[in-house]
Amino acid sequence: MVIAVIGAGSIGRRHAENLQALGRDVALIPWREFDRATFETRKDIKGMVIATATHVRLELVDLCVAMNIPFYVEKPLHWTAQGVAEIYDRAGDLAQRSMVGFMARYHPVVQALAGQDLSDVYGFTFEIGHDVRQWRQNWSFPASYAARADGGGVLLDLCHELDMALALFPDLKIDAVSSVGHADFDGVDFASRIALSGAGRSGTVAMDYLSPVSIRRSEVNGVTSARSLDLLAATLTTNAGEPQTATFDYDRNDMFRAITSDWLALIDDPQTPLRPLAPRLSDMRASSDLIADAWGKRRFAGTAEMTF
Repeated sequence: MVIAVIGAGSIGRRHAENLQALGRDVALIPWREFDRATFETRKDIKGMVIATATHVRLELVDLCVAMNIPFYVEKPLHWTAQGVAEIYDRAGDLAQRSMVGFMARYHPVVQALAGQDLSDVYGFTFEIGHDVRQWRQNWSFPASYAARADGGGVLLDLCHELDMALALFPDLKIDAVSSVGHADFDGVDFASRIALSGAGRSGTVAMDYLSPVSIRRSEVNGVTSARSLDLLAATLTTNAGEPQTATFDYDRNDMFRAITSDWLALIDDPQTPLRPLAPRLSDMRASSDLIADAWGKRRFAGTAEMTF
């Protein structure tokens, strides 16, 4: 049986390589070459990875439902609450065997933090930043889906930290979103800072396309313990009077392998035990709605200077 990967950009190729490494036969199909009528005649498709641009989601979910094949859909699910609702309405019971691509939940630092008692936490910050011009070799931001006013921008592109905050603190709500744009890309946020609160705690999630060095760090503060996370260095420092730092073995692709392994297990048996925080589609409605709510609440406060 074959796993179809729709979308042959860098993320689609990564999924195809990982599936092959996990022993699966793969059909990697560029979106521009995808022919639905021909695809529907295939009897060998066991699952689909939807690795297309953000605005190409619903029609492929519809196809998976029609063919009764589980899917792995890249994050975010959609940028509007209506779009999220439509996908969930169409997916139905298939959501139990499908995944959303929040692979950062499998980061060893995040897994370790999730295993702690966080009931004393009153404040947090999550931050991620990259210079978007340095992401990939031979890649152009202006020509990419990320430069689209609908479905692009940094809040959607780097929404892992927003999902991570909700995974750790499930009652969070969006208070406000302040964004920085770019004069050449109307409606596209290049930096966004999101204020959240819930159940006696408040914090921020910040992401940007602007940082000259890669940043991926967090602070999670409680009345008995302060915690500092560096996801690039794979360290978790806990300070309850005496700081203790744990360093984890980490390779970025390990997160992709782990989430893919869980999804493949779901395809075979929706009752199979999964790793903590596994983003099964049926469990991800709150996260998808939170991201859509944040995107809708962006308020632009000027523009950044960045030359392409």
